[in-house]
Amino acid sequence: MTKEEKAVVINNLAEQLNEYPHFYLTDIETLNAEQTAQLRRKCFENEIKLVVVKNTLFGKALEKAEKADADLMKVLEGSTSVMFATTAKAPAVVIKEFRKKSEKPVLKAAFVEECVYVGDNQLDALCNIKSKEELIGEIVSLLQSPAKNVISALQANAGQKIAGLVKTLEERN
Repeated sequence: MTKEEKAVVINNLAEQLNEYPHFYLTDIETLNAEQTAQLRRKCFENEIKLVVVKNTLFGKALEKAEKADADLMKVLEGSTSVMFATTAKAPAVVIKEFRKKSEKPVLKAAFVEECVYVGDNQLDALCNIKSKEELIGEIVSLLQSPAKNVISALQANAGQKIAGLVKTLEERN
């Protein structure tokens, strides 16, 4: 591969690193052609882009995209595939589901919500991550709950007062 070709690959990878907020580094080396096709299909269905990379070129792309965390650089050994995603936990869910039938893919590391997770033992934690939108929705729901209780109490209290006034008026007549 010429220097120019390498530069093109590095630039393309850096663009993808900037385009997608989350990426997972995995090892899919021992998957056969059929398993790889199944994994790619699962990724496509979940809007995940799966790319096999050369470690040195990906390391340079991480540097160019200013995401070259020391922990990420350490895992760039052996076979490496990158799962790019817009949804933080989507690749973790796909990996976990796929591993019900296969030992691979193995999670090397993940860059999710601007945090680095290293090691396959992080898979369950990544599956349970809530997106910013989910967290905001939960907070709004929690904040609305007390307000709804107050409004209900006020409405019930107002109803009782009206009933009391009606009764008082009827007694006067």
